[in-house]
Amino acid sequence: MSYQKSFSGSLRECTNSSKTPEISKGSQMGASKNEHFDPHTVEIDRHHKIFTSLVSGAVAGAVAKTTIAPLDRTKINFQVSTDKRYSFRGAFRFVRRTYQQDGFLALYRGNSATMVRIIPYAAIQYCSFEQYKHFLLKENEKFLPPLQRYLTGSLAGVTAASVTYPLDVARARMAVTQKCTYNTLMEVFMKVYRTEGLLTLYKGFVPSLLGVVPYAGTSFFTYETLKKWYLERTDHAPLRHVHKLCFGALAGLLGQSASYPLDIVRRRMQTAGVLNKSSIYTSLWSTMLYVLKTEGLSKGLYKGLSMNWIKGPIAVGVSFTTYELVLYEIRKYVLHQKNIKPFSSSSSDDL
Repeated sequence: MSYQKSFSGSLRECTNSSKTPEISKGSQMGASKNEHFDPHTVEIDRHHKIFTSLVSGAVAGAVAKTTIAPLDRTKINFQVSTDKRYSFRGAFRFVRRTYQQDGFLALYRGNSATMVRIIPYAAIQYCSFEQYKHFLLKENEKFLPPLQRYLTGSLAGVTAASVTYPLDVARARMAVTQKCTYNTLMEVFMKVYRTEGLLTLYKGFVPSLLGVVPYAGTSFFTYETLKKWYLERTDHAPLRHVHKLCFGALAGLLGQSASYPLDIVRRRMQTAGVLNKSSIYTSLWSTMLYVLKTEGLSKGLYKGLSMNWIKGPIAVGVSFTTYELVLYEIRKYVLHQKNIKPFSSSSSDDL
């Protein structure tokens, strides 16, 4: 009897010891493949947080804008024109004519200027949002109250726009002119400086800022609100890329709709010099009243909005998704380099 007990005890001990490495290996694989952490709340040095959010924002902006570059050029072409009535058929004809006359790459004309502008713009905007959010966020909380959520997004947009506005002017001018007018981005700055003066590079800045407040505020507010709603109703289940894409698309749709008339005014003022409209588009209100009087509301201040309803959600959805993905990977790499394990049982969001 004692022999049987001794034998069965030894057998259990042997069985347990042989299974232990398997379980350990499985748990390690699970940690590396299935566990996730929130890159927005993970504890890393402040300078690493700023650098990683800058890089992630830059990549997100570049990818998003390149994705919709042909649509963006088409939209600007109709926005700045007073005699072209916008329609999907007209937009398609513009794309086809541009392709036939100048080739496929002509659809991306001005995209180099867009990259020069959007890379610092997106980097500063995402980084600013994270810093403002960190400053206002209370301890042990992941989301700001609604009003502060909107304010933080607006401030991030204003910060980015203030720094990069001259690049936006250059991009708009390259998009509405032939290649012989401006060959390079630097040529835009030099010609504008010589013929129209340095302040022209900030023409339309006021409507731009007024447009950025509702656009950035609505976009970040919507995206953060949808994330909060999803996590609360799924018991903090991992947020998949398709969710980020859809939440970002809805954020872009609402943001574009909220700020579109001011975007029309901004484009008219930016391109007034090359379209011989400098005497007409002199200020925010004079430009808005002129467009409203001569072209109306739907065919003037909301001209091309349907195009924005296509490209806006695509761009913002791709931007938010790319930012979250790149931020996650970069911060995971930073933690790996510092030999810090980011995974915990209470942090399982793939944000």
